[in-house]
Amino acid sequence: MTRVHVKRTAAIVLGAGAVAAWLQGAATSKRPVPDPIIPRATTIDLRGAELANEIAKLHERLRPTATPHTPGRNLFAFRTAPVPRAALTEAPIAAPAVAQPALKLAGIAEDPGADGPIRQAVISGDGQLFIVKEGELVTPRYRVEKISSDVVELTDLTDGATRRLALR
Repeated sequence: MTRVHVKRTAAIVLGAGAVAAWLQGAATSKRPVPDPIIPRATTIDLRGAELANEIAKLHERLRPTATPHTPGRNLFAFRTAPVPRAALTEAPIAAPAVAQPALKLAGIAEDPGADGPIRQAVISGDGQLFIVKEGELVTPRYRVEKISSDVVELTDLTDGATRRLALR
């Protein structure tokens, strides 16, 4: 029985040694490693380097050494006559005009009614969409006065002016 153990142990040791030798042989190479190939600079690369040097020299030469001073007058404007002080004090000060909001008539909806069609206007403006009938407000500034088949009349509540929006 000991003889079997000795044979088995010897077979395992010899097999493990063979595998280790095989791995060692695969891990090392007997071929020489070639020297790395260093590319030579081509003529176009040399020209590019020369051009870069010339550009750097030109930038240095063109760099201003003194800061320019601003002229005392504008050479491109005609001389204007001075305004008398009396005219400055007598001019009335106008109130700043309030800009009209950008409103656009997007569409008109129509339903049949007993007295004729009942129309609703679809108006976009101030980042919102308004669906209004006659007499309703579009923003706090405008009221719808009349809706026809392709035009909406708005009344400005601040000054009573009429503004018309047409379908496009």
